[in-house]
Amino acid sequence: MGDIEAPDTTGPSQSVLQTILPIAKEFASSRKGQLLIAEVALSLITFICFVASTAAAFVTAPLIEFLAALFLLFAYSTKFNERFKGFHFPLMDFLRCVSASIIFFIISIISVSKFTDGASKAAGVFGFIATIVFALDFYFIFNDLANFLKQGGDSGDDPPRTSEYNDSDSDSD
Repeated sequence: MGDIEAPDTTGPSQSVLQTILPIAKEFASSRKGQLLIAEVALSLITFICFVASTAAAFVTAPLIEFLAALFLLFAYSTKFNERFKGFHFPLMDFLRCVSASIIFFIISIISVSKFTDGASKAAGVFGFIATIVFALDFYFIFNDLANFLKQGGDSGDDPPRTSEYNDSDSDSD
């Protein structure tokens, strides 16, 4: 009767979260995806706790680690790392995880031992948890890179992308 068309309900429906954060379901269910999501969440929570505490001098480290983990989560989930060959993503991810675990461990010790308010203590606890998650991530990346080099990785091929879609546990022993 009019020019108004009925909305097409046969098309794929996406949730709001999938529209805002284009994280592939396969990547989000992989070990690397879960570690990156945990790193993003723990860095954000630690940042918020440091903002609310008297140890506000430590807000920079969790903010930088949050942004770096968010960038790598976006890059791995959208396969940006495969299209952009300017960086060696596994090495960049390894260095990020090593530095983050050391920095989170140091600022967590200082915030728990020196400051007395509850937000500083909470930031320290979440920082210790983030230290463990970052350490697990660099352990898995190191194992993947070591296995690649053991297999003769100097043939010009790229190393495995930190087992993005591979949930099998690697063991260096």
